[in-house]
Parts: sequence; structure tokens; C-alpha cells
Amino acid sequence: MGKNLIIVESPAKARTIKNFLGKEYEVIASKGHIRDLPKHSFGIKIEEDRFIPQYRIDKDHTDITKKLKELAKKAERVYIATDEDREGEAIGYHIAQAIGKKPEELPRIVFHEITRSAIQKALENPRTLDMNRVNAQQARRLLDRIVGYKLSPLLASKIQRGLSAGRVQSAALKLIVDREREIKAFVPQEYWTIDALFNKTIDASLYKYQDKKLNKLDIKNREQAEEIVERVKNEEFIVAKIEKKKRVTKSPAPFMTSTLQQAASGQLGFSPKKTMMIAQKLYEGVQTPKGITGVITYMRTDSLNIAKEAQEAARELIAKKFGEEYLPQKPKNYATKSKGAQEAHEAIRPTMLDFTPEVAKEYLTSDELKLYTLIYNRFLASQMQDAIFETQTIYFKSPSTTFKATGRKLLFDGFYKVLGNEDKDKLLPELTEGEKAELTKIEAHQHFTEPPARYSEASLIKTLESLGIGRPSTYAPTISLLQARNYVELEKKQLKPTDIAFTVIETLEKHFPDIVDSNFTAKMEEELDEIAAAKKDWQKVLKEFYDPFIELIEKGKKEIKSQKVAEPIGRACPECGAELVKRKGRFGEFIACSAFPKCKYTEQLEENKTEQQPSEEVCEKCGSPMIVKQGPRGAFLACSAYPKCKNTKPLAKQEPKKLDVKCPECGGEIVERFSRRGKFYGCANYPKCTFISKFEPTEHKCPECGYIMAARTYRNKDVYECIKCKTRQER
Repeated sequence: MGKNLIIVESPAKARTIKNFLGKEYEVIASKGHIRDLPKHSFGIKIEEDRFIPQYRIDKDHTDITKKLKELAKKAERVYIATDEDREGEAIGYHIAQAIGKKPEELPRIVFHEITRSAIQKALENPRTLDMNRVNAQQARRLLDRIVGYKLSPLLASKIQRGLSAGRVQSAALKLIVDREREIKAFVPQEYWTIDALFNKTIDASLYKYQDKKLNKLDIKNREQAEEIVERVKNEEFIVAKIEKKKRVTKSPAPFMTSTLQQAASGQLGFSPKKTMMIAQKLYEGVQTPKGITGVITYMRTDSLNIAKEAQEAARELIAKKFGEEYLPQKPKNYATKSKGAQEAHEAIRPTMLDFTPEVAKEYLTSDELKLYTLIYNRFLASQMQDAIFETQTIYFKSPSTTFKATGRKLLFDGFYKVLGNEDKDKLLPELTEGEKAELTKIEAHQHFTEPPARYSEASLIKTLESLGIGRPSTYAPTISLLQARNYVELEKKQLKPTDIAFTVIETLEKHFPDIVDSNFTAKMEEELDEIAAAKKDWQKVLKEFYDPFIELIEKGKKEIKSQKVAEPIGRACPECGAELVKRKGRFGEFIACSAFPKCKYTEQLEENKTEQQPSEEVCEKCGSPMIVKQGPRGAFLACSAYPKCKNTKPLAKQEPKKLDVKCPECGGEIVERFSRRGKFYGCANYPKCTFISKFEPTEHKCPECGYIMAARTYRNKDVYECIKCKTRQER
């Protein structure tokens, strides 16, 4: 009798599941998408209003497909155990097709977590592949292929080679470009605030002037501000009113994909891509005291559901560790605000509450521990009591003004017991209504309104989610693609659109408005949800999109003016005599022969020849002189015939920059070095001494362990950070 075969996507997932099962099971990974549309052709056949995908098994998956077929023939039973989202459902369908099995006949098992109990429960309750979900994913894949293969070549032919467009990608890029337009069009407005100090200790701000409550921009200039200040100086104040109120701060919901990416970005400095890579590993399995097992639930989810068993385990731990007063009367449940959230899924939570961050630090890497701790604490906090504050407000009144002072006191920390509360209590002194108050100091301060901030990766994800653009699995890849295509640059952790991004969005707005319309893109996501729920036919959805889109493509070929028009510069080509023209390339403007491709002469623009100097070396590839240019890592040699010849090489070896700080390990010199990942600092005695630091070491000593500290910026603050124990203190 043959073994039972379980097919998953990931080798790590396969190893973890194999640990839980007996010898009668064989677990193997397909290593991702085993079948997909061809890489270098449209891959969709259209016949009688039907869209027939031309799936192929790529070369990288030929061997694994052969192995899967052989094992499936011998197996008593073949289980599909791919991820529980639509993409996982579609991968399972393609695996069935590739091994020659009928998808509807193969048992399909799903689980939110990769633990022994979850796998055993799934095997006891198999279902069949959900073809509605498969078709929803197929529709998404074909829609993206139609847009990519029809619109991207048009942009490349009219604007610049190498450009691309996509449904979610272009809608996201428009948000970034629109924000930059707002910033550029912003006109700052001057306004003033007036602050006072009462009884030598109480800070207050002007709240009312002549019985009128002031808005932010009401005091417009210095003259108005000084007039109020001079008037108030001569007035007497009393304590007009004292208010004390209780305010409840509700416990936060557990994480779903978007909120995890936002929190990891803000609190840990992780990019969405890094967050998902680490979360994938935590989900698929890491070493624990119980062996290799998944320590968090599935990380691509837009649901806030929590399993009852997990809630009960959390409540038991909270009562035991913190006391009954931290336990709500009944378990807390949260409703997602996401459009089309898949409520059958769960929120992201730890799978074993006894695998605490304190235990986990012995098994996880530094970054894994940081993300796991974030997930663990957030889940525990979600099941704890709310925090209670007392807010305090004192109103100081004179004949013409009212000033307001505010304070607060934490009465019950609730969930902050786990998450921590960085805001310190600001207590106001006990005063009595009607008593006189002394105006100790009064000052006017000038301000200017500021433009809206550029999107960070986290705030863009939050906006995409709120607008219903994309789904959990698309956020990180979309942002990575925009950066890879040179549409946006990450500047001070903010997404800044490049010049080409404006050109692309302006073209799409004029000729393909639906592609960049967030409402249209969100509506398309809703239609995909309806396909998954068996409320719409996937072929019909494709047809309704395809026909008008192709009409616009054909119209665009005729009406979009080429921005590649070459500009004559009034000189003849030194090689063939034809006119030289200015062209735009992927790396900016350059001069080329108008007879291209017959003549391939090119030269740089004068303005691009700055920050370079001649050298005595000659290019070994074309014989042209080599010049010294400046790059992000310093000076290097480049061929003067660029872009015709792109030869570069390093200058003669230079002495690395030495720091005044001595190596804490061996007393040697610490020098500045460079790698593919950027600048770092290491001991000059390497490899005998392996001291290394990502940030610049200083002579400042750590107050905790005495090791040297490095200077860095953390959460927009300049700090010293211990290179060994990571203790931080402000600079």
C-alpha cells in the first residue's frame, strides 16, 4: 500500500508538516506556482468571447513536476495543502492539472496555523478545491496580464523604454503623484499662537478671545498677536472652571496584514517586504522547545477573527500573569472595516502562548524576535481590559481672554500592561474655581501651515486598504515594483515620485482614466470577491473589461503623442555626417546620431559632464580616454565614450577612512568599509578581529554593559546605540 502524499508550496512548510506526521505520509513542496502564463507572450487565447489561459510549466518546475507525477501515481491518497488564500487555492488547482488529476477529486486541506493539532484536524476534515475561488484568482491573473501586455508596450513606445503599467500598481502610483502635486501647489499660511504660564508651573494656551473660540488660523500676523499679548498683560485672571472626566482607551485589535506592515514599519523600521519575509518564516516553522513548528497564524489575511480556543488560552494567561482585573467579562471580538474581508480567515496571532518572547529569544534571530514580540504582545493586548485615564482641564479667564490648560492621569493601565505607555502623566495642581491666578509669563509664537506629508510605505498601505485597492498579498509587491521600475524613490523613508512617474500618470489620466481611478480599481476588487462568492461569472467580468480597454489601446496608438521626438542640436555627426539630436534615455538625456540604428554614435550632454576629470588611463574595450567620476561610494574610472561604451573600473586602491575610536575587541584601528548593502565599520585587523558595526562607532560608553556605542538615527531621533546590547540613549 502506497503512502499518502501531501503537496504544499514551500519546502520550509513541507519540513515542518513532515515533523508532525508518521511514516505513512510523504510531504513535498511544489516550490511556488507550478504552472503559469508564459513569461514572454500574451498567453491568453480569445475565442467566442471566452478567455482561455495558455498555462505552461516553466523550465524551473519541470523536474519537480515529474517527481510529483511519479509520487502521485504511487500514492494511496493525494492531499492539496497549499495556503488558504485564493492564490493558494489556484496553486492547488494547477498542481492537480500538472499531475494529471481531476481537481474536484483531490482532497483539499486548509489550516490557519502550522501546528500538530491544526494539521491533524485538517486531515480529519478535508474538502474539495473551491473552483469559485480558483476562478477569482484566474480572473485577477488574466486582468493583470491584459493590462500589462497591452498597456505597458504602448507606454514604452510613446514615452520611454522599460515602462510598465498595472491595475493596482498604476492606481497606487497616482496616489503618490497626486500627493506630490498637492505638496508642490501648497502655499504656506502664517498663523500665531499665544501661550501662557500661570502660577509659575501651569502651561496654558489661548482658547478664547473676546468670548470667541479661536481656530488655528484666526491670529494671522505679528500685529494681531502682539495686540492681544499687550492687552492681556494688564488683566487679572481667575480659575473660571475645572473639569475632570474619565476617558477610556480601547484595547487594539490583533494584527491583520496591513496593520502588521504599518506597525512593523513605524516601530521596527521594517519595509513591508521584509516584514512579510520574516512573517512567512514564522508561519512556516522555526525551532522551538517542541521542535520545528509554525509560531504565528497565516500572515496574509484581512480578517480580525480569533479562534475561540486561542481566546480562552489568552484569557487564562492574562488572569494568571496579570490578575483578574485585567480580564474583560467576556472575550473581545473585532470586526474588520476592510471591503471584501475574508471572514473565514483569522487575524495574525501566536500559535503557542507558552512560546513567550522571553522563551523565543533563545530560538529566533534578532529580527524574527522583534516581529514575533510585536505580534505576541498585540494579540495578548487585544484580549485585555481597556485603559482608563482621567483628563483634567483648567480654564483661566480674564476680561478679554480664556486660556486652557490640560493634563491627564492614568487610572488603570489595562492593555498598556503589555504594550507599555510611553506618554507620561501630566498632572495639574489642585485649584479651586473662582480663586485668583497669577499670569507668570505670556508669549506669542509664529507658525506656518505645512504641506501634507509624502506617503511612507506604511501610510500608503493604509490608504490602499481604506480605498479597497488590492488585497493583503498585493501591498508589499506593489510598493517593491514601483521602486524597481524607478517610478518612486525612498527619501527619508518617504515615497517620492520621479519625473517619469508624472509623465506616465499624466498620460494614463488623459487616455486611460479608469486604470488610475481608485474607485474603478476598488470596484474591480469587489467583482473578484463576487466571483469567489459565486455571484458573478469570471468570463463575463473579463469580457466587460476587455472590450472597452482594447478600444482605448487602439485609440491611444493613434492619439498619444510620442515623447521620444528627438530635438536637433545643430551639429553634424562626426562619424557619418547626419544631424545630431538630443534624445531621452532610461538614464536621462544624451546626444545621438539621427541615422540610428545605421549609425550608433552617441555622446554625453555638457551638463552631464560635471564632477569628472581626465585621467591618464585608456579604456581597454574601445580605446577612448578614461575619466574620473563621482559615485555614491566615491570616485571611480569610467569610459568617456559613455553611453556607447559603458566600461567602468575602480581607481587605484585608496586607504580606507580611519576613525579616532579604537576597536573594543583588540584595540586596533576602526575603518570605514563598503559592501553591496552600503557603508559599514570594521576592524582593520580583519580577519583576525571580526568586530563590525552598521553605524559609526563613538567613544561613548554604554551605561548598561560598558561597550562602545554607535551614533545613529532611530525613529527620527539622534541616539547613541550600544553595538553589543542595543541599549539606546538620546544624543
